[in-house]
Amino acid sequence: MKQQFVCALVLFLLSNLALAVEGDPQPSVMWEYFHQRLLNNADFVFDERVKVMVPPFAEDARQVPVEVDARALPGKVSEVMVWAELNPIPQILNLYPSAELEKFLAVRIRVEQATPIRAAFLMDDGVWYVGSARIEAAGGGCSAPSLVRAEEGWEKRLGQVFGARFPVGDSSRLRLRVLHPMDNGLVGSIPEFYVNQAELRDAGGKVLARLDLFSAVSENPTITLHVKGQPRTQWWLRDNNGNEFTAQTP
Repeated sequence: MKQQFVCALVLFLLSNLALAVEGDPQPSVMWEYFHQRLLNNADFVFDERVKVMVPPFAEDARQVPVEVDARALPGKVSEVMVWAELNPIPQILNLYPSAELEKFLAVRIRVEQATPIRAAFLMDDGVWYVGSARIEAAGGGCSAPSLVRAEEGWEKRLGQVFGARFPVGDSSRLRLRVLHPMDNGLVGSIPEFYVNQAELRDAGGKVLARLDLFSAVSENPTITLHVKGQPRTQWWLRDNNGNEFTAQTP
């Protein structure tokens, strides 16, 4: 899969020496490629109300915090995509929120080099609203060996889930951390092994948010969402080997 992506990327760059899109707040020759590949050439607008917040420099390229806040954007959102354009594995996550979820998320990712970070919200008018930021990095976050695998007995702790709730006005900030190496297949002979699905559910089992995760997410992944009100919630997760993990949010 990665070889196919690299080949497609090379062909795109050779056949499309495109200039950066006018109005792009983070000018990048890769924008048109991802507009085609991820957004299917759909209508889009770069919108300052979609705020993507990252540190100016990645002190640890294996653990880069990314926060996305589009609460100023009116209307209903059906899908959110987040990606790092110059990463060898660009996709970070896809989020499918219910009406109970606010337009906010945070996650920690790996970056291989300095790159634009994009977050795109598909709204009920059929338009993708895109926010952008740029992170500077010395590099190597995606190809660095796992620190989790260097810990003795990590297999016994695999899938331990920690959840926390923080009141924020009339909403709740829900934070999840799961112990997992999130192997991306780029290090030595270690195959891909990562959490690729997650759901936030209420006490009755209703899905409040569904996430597709990719191996650009940092090891021991941390995810933060905002939900309206103070509902009792639970997390369900599954990795690409079929292991399932669950946890209640306090």
